[in-house]
Amino acid sequence: MKLSSRTWTKSSAHARCECYRKYIHARVAFDNLEKTTKHLACSLCPATKRHSDASNKTTLGNPQLRIFRPNWFLTLVRPGKEQPPDTVQFRVPMEMTKCDVKNYLEKIYNVPVGAVRTRIQFGSNKKRNHLHQKVKQPDYKVAYVQLAQGQTFTFPDIFPKKDQTVEEGSMDELQEKFMEDEKQRQKLDPRRGGVTEWFGL
Repeated sequence: MKLSSRTWTKSSAHARCECYRKYIHARVAFDNLEKTTKHLACSLCPATKRHSDASNKTTLGNPQLRIFRPNWFLTLVRPGKEQPPDTVQFRVPMEMTKCDVKNYLEKIYNVPVGAVRTRIQFGSNKKRNHLHQKVKQPDYKVAYVQLAQGQTFTFPDIFPKKDQTVEEGSMDELQEKFMEDEKQRQKLDPRRGGVTEWFGL
């Protein structure tokens, strides 16, 4: 039996509609599955839940827990000149102000601060590179922190001096004696008026 062109057109259109309907059903089912998976992951994973709560700024209930960490570092340095017992010297970044130094020590280390003084140290420019050009070291800021009343600070003795007493007959005594003899031998003759020995008179 030979089908007419009209019947064939209807059957092909019907097949296309069926394929499209199946595609729509599959797509809807896939979207529902994806939404269900995301919802399950959000409800089970506490990290995801915290992230979603933190992203929503209108979360009711407990306030958001946030930790702000500074990007600055303070270096405790030994003072070159003798300072009062209640003064501590730090090397701080150039961006820090007196208020920043005070808040940094009080909020993080619970150190009572009375006053803060700062100065900018000019970097040395005495060094030279391989081209004999002067190279300037970068400037840095120094902060003098005066502690609250009744607070004192003593810089720790990191490298204590060893006992200078040397036992008799030990290697240290022989080495020290050899070094003293070598210094005496290399000492210039004062009668030569500073002229080296290799230059004969």
